Amino acid sequence: KWDVIHWNFGLHDLKYLGPNGENLANPKAETSHQQVPIEQYKANLKKIAERLKKTGATVIWCETTPVPKGAKGRVVGDSKRYNEAAAEVMEQVGGIEIDPLYSYALKFAKLQKEANVHYTAEGSAKLAEQVATTVRCALTKPK
Repeated sequence: KWDVIHWNFGLHDLKYLGPNGENLANPKAETSHQQVPIEQYKANLKKIAERLKKTGATVIWCETTPVPKGAKGRVVGDSKRYNEAAAEVMEQVGGIEIDPLYSYALKFAKLQKEANVHYTAEGSAKLAEQVATTVRCALTKPK
């Protein structure tokens, strides 16, 4: 039995695959496609969100962090689009908080590895602070 469930899907959903499932394919290639198209992403999130709500836990959707310029197999701006789609789903399902990790991460863009969706150790620690604060806050709220 969980008190809080803090969850995310995104960076692997929006990445591009080649025609034979090759990982991190060139998004501009005609034969490439996103691993999970945005409409399927929304359907997947809705199904998961509804299941998580049934647990009785406080459910918190965590936004996906930004895709920086030059990141292989991904397109700058797709994190924002997928986050907007996720926000629609969370509103539709209702009763799910949102951890704004995307906008928080933008403040620490210099701590993201160059042309990479991953962060330096310092950057990961900063993101962890945000997540920990969000979870801690949820744990102290009366139900």
